Amino acid sequence: VQVEEGAVSLWNWTVTKHMGAVVNDEQRAKLRFVACRLICLCEGGDPPEATIRRQILMSMKTGKGWIDIGKADLADAFLENAMSSIEKLYAKLRKGSDGEADIHMHRADVESNLFKVLSYQAESVFAQGDFQKAVMCVQRCKDMLVKLPKETCYLSILCYNFGVGTYESKRYEESSFWLSQSYDIGKMDMKYSTGKEMQAKVLRLLATTYFEWDCRLYLDKALKAINLANQENLHPAGFFLKVKILLKSGASDEDIKSALAEFLHSEMSLDFCLNTAKLLLEYGRESVGLDFLKSVPERFESSPDLGKITLLHIEFLLQNKRELLAKQKIEEIIIGHYTGKQLLPETLNQLHIIMWDRAAKHYEEKNYSEALHWYNYSVSFYTPGQIDQNLAKLQRNMASCYFHLKQVDKAKEAVREAERCDPNSIFTKFSVYKIAVMENDTDKAVEAVIEMGKLAENPLQHEDKLRVDKNTGTNLLSLAAQIALENDQQVVAIKALEYLSEHLQDCQQLFAALKCLVRLMLSKVMAENKEKRDEDINSILTYLNLAHKRLADSFTEEKFTGDMRILEAHWFRKVAWNLAVQFKDSPEKMKDFFVLSFKLSQFCPSDKAVLIAQKTCLLMAAAVELEMGRQEETPSEQMEHFSQALQHLQTCKEIWKVLKLTGDFAKDPADTLLLLYEFEARSKLNDPTLHNFMESIWEQPQIEIKTLEIIASLAMESPARYPVLCKKALKSALKLYRKQTVIDAVKFSKCLHSLINVSLPTGLTDLDTCVLQEVWDYFEDALSVVSSTNAYPEMEILWLMTRAWNTGIFQYTVGKYKEAEQWCGLGMRFLNHLGSLKKSYE
Repeated sequence: VQVEEGAVSLWNWTVTKHMGAVVNDEQRAKLRFVACRLICLCEGGDPPEATIRRQILMSMKTGKGWIDIGKADLADAFLENAMSSIEKLYAKLRKGSDGEADIHMHRADVESNLFKVLSYQAESVFAQGDFQKAVMCVQRCKDMLVKLPKETCYLSILCYNFGVGTYESKRYEESSFWLSQSYDIGKMDMKYSTGKEMQAKVLRLLATTYFEWDCRLYLDKALKAINLANQENLHPAGFFLKVKILLKSGASDEDIKSALAEFLHSEMSLDFCLNTAKLLLEYGRESVGLDFLKSVPERFESSPDLGKITLLHIEFLLQNKRELLAKQKIEEIIIGHYTGKQLLPETLNQLHIIMWDRAAKHYEEKNYSEALHWYNYSVSFYTPGQIDQNLAKLQRNMASCYFHLKQVDKAKEAVREAERCDPNSIFTKFSVYKIAVMENDTDKAVEAVIEMGKLAENPLQHEDKLRVDKNTGTNLLSLAAQIALENDQQVVAIKALEYLSEHLQDCQQLFAALKCLVRLMLSKVMAENKEKRDEDINSILTYLNLAHKRLADSFTEEKFTGDMRILEAHWFRKVAWNLAVQFKDSPEKMKDFFVLSFKLSQFCPSDKAVLIAQKTCLLMAAAVELEMGRQEETPSEQMEHFSQALQHLQTCKEIWKVLKLTGDFAKDPADTLLLLYEFEARSKLNDPTLHNFMESIWEQPQIEIKTLEIIASLAMESPARYPVLCKKALKSALKLYRKQTVIDAVKFSKCLHSLINVSLPTGLTDLDTCVLQEVWDYFEDALSVVSSTNAYPEMEILWLMTRAWNTGIFQYTVGKYKEAEQWCGLGMRFLNHLGSLKKSYE
């Protein structure tokens, strides 16, 4: 009883909290699930009527809740339980009935719930993709509508929703079935129907389904559906779809005209008429479209959008290659523009686009006179003296046509107009430049190039949303150089090549062009996000590699002197260095730039500054290769990185030998770094000469404790594993610690800790006597230090005590009782040196 009451309380609480938006739909479904399961568990052998009704309600709502959150498979069991409970209720009611009248009353009582369960089951199996079961459930619901007419609307909409879902999934056959069912159900009982508008909506989607499924095969069905839809409720979408179906099926012009005639008797918007005309144009029915367009203006004489009809008419004519008639229409619009019949601004803009597109088409076909004709139409809509950036662009386009027609005076006039409208445009300056080249005016051409360069460095945002950026400036300057070279304007060409030149054979000009390219690309990279910059960084690497190649080839060119070579090499190596530092977040790129900087520096004199730079480049490259090797998971790739690192280190060692002869480098950490990097590379490559390499290291008197500890760590870092070298390094470090005037107990303890761990692995019981004796000595060393200072970390003392004690225990377990007693006794000796923890372990 308590469980049942708790389940009911949980159910009621869920309802209340959901209404208050405390729990979301998924949480509500889960809470209902728990409450419903608890109620079912409490069911007795012969539950009372009220209990059964409650179970029906809870099972239905729980199932529906799972369906609503997209987990229909979880709903099935609850809906089946609801169905079973309905059968129990009906049997119970019949058992207590007195006659036929009571039976009919009880049947009506349960049929409403039965209908709901069946409809929910239909939703569930539909969501799970079981079309046949969904059909069966809906058919049973449909059969019950005679007794439940009020559910007609609900079932019709349910089928419509199924139709929409299958249509969106392109399951057209199923969609057509559900939409047909929706329509048929909707007209079963006019009193409780969905209404004519909804019925028409269903039929329009049904027609669309047939249309997209196979218009030719299901043409009759599509037309029948759309005709029925239009009979149910006149709607523009219905007319439009009918025309679309006819066009798609290849109907005759007469059939299409007949369909269009229906428009004339209905209230349709201007935009709807225009869309219909565009549809006709799209399907190549120009004559029908033109006739239809002619009938439209008289219906919208007072509309301010009337110009849209004329605009579409022009598009029809141009598409139908009736350019002369299109021109006549435009001339009529121009006359109207100056006689009080102006087009709306938006429509006028569209007309400009049409005229410019037509002009561009003729320009591409090299029919420059005809292109000018269309551009002049566009100019006609501007008033004298008007300043507009579109007008400037228009004048520049006209100037280009005049250039090709060799009409220099008219081109100059057009460019002057462009300068008046938009003097700070890089495109206007380029037009000025072209005229200067044509007139052989070198000074003016150079001036224009300089101004173009300035504008390229300072992008401007124009009102026509034409963005002048580094790419635009670069492209125009490149084109400027080409024009200058074609016209033998050498001074102008050299000036333009100061900004950009990619294909020069002359070394000096090439390096100037490469410098410009690097600078421009750097500016671009800095403005880009990380995803886009990789390609540009690779481009910069390409430019620097080309510089290295041409520096190597320049020895055969007499004009390119040694001093020039050194100067250029210094510039490019410094750029590579700065880029390596700048891209420290991208290790591979950083390494590539450091390697390039080193290669470029080989063309420079080997003075002290260059040698230091070379040493640093190679050390950094080796460091990056080692780091990439650590991060790499593929063994072959890992070995490649370590091998590359070793190569860099070998070269670096030779440079370092020479560099040390030039001065005092006592504070330079290069020796230590070279040692550690080489040890890491050789150990991880499993180099057989590693032990020989290390023999010379052990003999070095100036080796530091920190270096030895790092060597010990690296010796055991995967894929390396050299416990002998690790122990030797740690022993050497401990010797140095003992030589200190005052032993650093903390560092000493950590070092000893590591040595014991390597020498006495945890968990091993069968240890060699020699090993145990060696480790015993380490513990004795620890005791001597612990006894001589209070600075030895208590946790390390505790660790030593525990390890010694555990070692004794391990010896005991294998029957070595004497050794066990010794080790346990050793552990007890550490106990006396514990501080606050002593009592806990006594």
